Amino acid sequence: MSSETTSGTTSRAYGTGITAGEVLDRGDLTGRTAVVTGGYSGLGLAATRALADAGARVVVPARRPETARQSLAGVRGVEIDRLDLADLDSVRAFAERFLRRETGLDILIANAGIMACPETRVGPGWEAQFATNHLGHYALTQLLWPALTAAGAARVVSVSSGYGTDWRIRWDDIHFTRGYDKWAAYAQSKLANILFARHLDRLGAPYGVRAFSVTPGWILTPLQRHLTTDEMVSAGWIDADGHPVPSLFRTPEQGAATLVWAATSRELDGRGGDYCADCRVTDGGPKDDGEAARLWALSADLTGLDIIPVIP
Repeated sequence: MSSETTSGTTSRAYGTGITAGEVLDRGDLTGRTAVVTGGYSGLGLAATRALADAGARVVVPARRPETARQSLAGVRGVEIDRLDLADLDSVRAFAERFLRRETGLDILIANAGIMACPETRVGPGWEAQFATNHLGHYALTQLLWPALTAAGAARVVSVSSGYGTDWRIRWDDIHFTRGYDKWAAYAQSKLANILFARHLDRLGAPYGVRAFSVTPGWILTPLQRHLTTDEMVSAGWIDADGHPVPSLFRTPEQGAATLVWAATSRELDGRGGDYCADCRVTDGGPKDDGEAARLWALSADLTGLDIIPVIP
């Protein structure tokens, strides 16, 4: 499937094979500043390269700055800083450094994440997937709010996954203290990414800050590092020799296309809160504004951050 879209100065039909670079083909992002979490590996690396090639200055916060420098060597217009999304002190320190240097932030792509990891506790005992994939990005967005509003027309892109109607927020045990299930915890964190963007857009629209959630499709990246070969064979992702099943996976460059489309396409001007796939707005995704507001309130309580003023 495809849709007509406009990014930069071009308009074309986009399908699942389009790359992030092609989305931005002949587009000019000179003078714009972007932050891409996890922008040195997999989807994030592809998005960073595409944005930088189009002229944007891209700040890549990294838990492993030296690895990030190696991955991004030779890419012009990229700056690397330290950030651990699972550590709120680290998030706060990064935001303070950013705000001292920058007056505005045009694009924030909340991409970094972990998937199906063994039970891990971070901070005050938080479940690691919810903490890293959602709470860290919630806190980062709150703390970068002055820069987002200063940009005049900023976008926040929350990278989720292919939405499952059985996904649930475990409201009575958000951190899985009673029976850890790595896939249920991952699904909860990805649902949180969608709900976060939905509520952020409602709050941010009056300030010129619009938010979208996206699914990149099926990609083999370091995100799968916690899975064994046997698990991926059983899931039908790879064969017994470790080769990906034909036609199942996209390249990181293809997966990053919807990320940069949601961050830059003029087709999305004047709208937000949408769940996007294949460089188009979809009818899928949860639409429960009450649940989105409830998650926002919970996140504010857990992190102690609720900076964005509400305009009635």
